[in-house]
Amino acid sequence: MIEKQATASAVQSSGARPWIAALVAVVAAAALGHASPAHADAELARAKNCMACHAVDKKLIGPSYKDVALKYANDKNAVPLLAKKVRDGGVGVWGQIPMPANPQVSAEEAAKLVNWVLGQK
Repeated sequence: MIEKQATASAVQSSGARPWIAALVAVVAAAALGHASPAHADAELARAKNCMACHAVDKKLIGPSYKDVALKYANDKNAVPLLAKKVRDGGVGVWGQIPMPANPQVSAEEAAKLVNWVLGQK
């Protein structure tokens, strides 16, 4: 935080426009190692044991996240549909191996996971 303030103060004192100071602060925050939302959602997928059956780029027991993202790319109802499948489980869309229910995943977490999966194109 101190580094961000010092960098922004230096930019402002040099006569730079205020938006430059804001941009420098954002870049400094990113450089300090704050987790991006994509990284955080991958961590959530690991924490909720999704990676036991799924991988980003290859089929394991279930489909790869990239395959899911491609299949649902144009489906406006994909997030609520898939979030429900994450929580309730399902079978038949990707074959006859069932995906078990995951009641330990909250509705909010399921939506967050699905949004991350859909971004894995």
